[in-house]
Amino acid sequence: MAETMIEAFSDGFRLGGRGAVKIGSFRFDRVEFAGSLGDLGTLIPLSVGLILITGLNLTSIFLLVGLFYILTGAYFHLPIPVQPLKVVAAIAIAFPDKITVQIISATGFIFGGVLLLLAWTSIIDWVARFFTKPIVRGIQFGLGFILLTKGIRFIQDRDLFIDGTREIILFAGIPVNPVLGILGVALVLFLLSSRRFPAALVFVTVGAAIGVGFGALKGVAFDLGPLPMKVIWPRIGDFWSALFLLVIPQIPLTLGNAIMGTTDTVRSLFENPEQTKRATHRGFATSMGFANIGVGILAGMPVCHGAGGLAAHYRFGARTGGSNMMIGLIFVVIAVVFGRIGINLLSAIPNAVLGVLLVFAGLELALLVRDVRDRKDLFVAFMIAGISLTTKNMGIAFVSGILIDRLIKVGRLEV
Repeated sequence: MAETMIEAFSDGFRLGGRGAVKIGSFRFDRVEFAGSLGDLGTLIPLSVGLILITGLNLTSIFLLVGLFYILTGAYFHLPIPVQPLKVVAAIAIAFPDKITVQIISATGFIFGGVLLLLAWTSIIDWVARFFTKPIVRGIQFGLGFILLTKGIRFIQDRDLFIDGTREIILFAGIPVNPVLGILGVALVLFLLSSRRFPAALVFVTVGAAIGVGFGALKGVAFDLGPLPMKVIWPRIGDFWSALFLLVIPQIPLTLGNAIMGTTDTVRSLFENPEQTKRATHRGFATSMGFANIGVGILAGMPVCHGAGGLAAHYRFGARTGGSNMMIGLIFVVIAVVFGRIGINLLSAIPNAVLGVLLVFAGLELALLVRDVRDRKDLFVAFMIAGISLTTKNMGIAFVSGILIDRLIKVGRLEV
């Protein structure tokens, strides 16, 4: 990755259209920046939940997320997302009495090691053969609708702020959050193709300003500086707990979405083979492996890539790794400069803003199913999507999909 960054900078600065700055293949302009904000709907709620409920260190989380974003953009030259491991985060938030900081640290070590093993032994390429096009499209379709429904729930929420500690804010007797969400959908639709006023940038800015106007930062003392970080060394028992409680439930989703799904989504959205040559199963498994080893050392938030996050960045304008570098730098600044009040800043983003971002990301991802034409392939894809929507478990969905796909092909069944 370091060599890639040096090569990019050696090409020198040049100005693109309408003041866009280009460094090698990286573009830095307001459209790329708007695209970089597209995945906040996934990242912010889960990270805030982990900080508030499990006691993870905000500076550790966002420093590692920011650095991972920057390095990922520099290596892949694409707006590859950095997301929480969703199963891990959900279990940790649901059972804080069982999931300690040490167990989360151990999860990073184990998960990182497993991914590096899969990548370096080429097992990941063997596993990829089971993920046929209808299976991958089914995973994307199901995940897209999960993001869509989650976004709608954020918009419907009567609480304006994500921490839910304030009283419901009303304007003329109507909850502000749903109104903001409805207006936000209309605004984003109106600006979706605008390069002068990028939809995500405008809406996130307006939404944050509304949040501040309704008292999001009221009473917050601006104490700058990072939170103190320390190296965590889990015990043997923490590793066993991490393996069975968090790692094993997470692996199927990571294989199906963060590796296979992301690789396929890259190929679907970006047609230039030169641009996508590093976006491989091995490449994604390796990058996530190293990132989670770092998470283990500093007890940050276990992370991955994801097809939904990629669709979100792309939907709102991101096309190069410059998008990653901009959002990564923001997270590094939050970690180092605003670490002590970072949770207040992040909580100032209204639920409706996160919800609208999720709605459009979900639609972008679900629409990838449109290139499936064969009736049998559509049956498998919709079956996987239906199982994922019903169970909310992508692991069960894609294992079921593999079995159904094999049964149809081996038995030559008609559907």
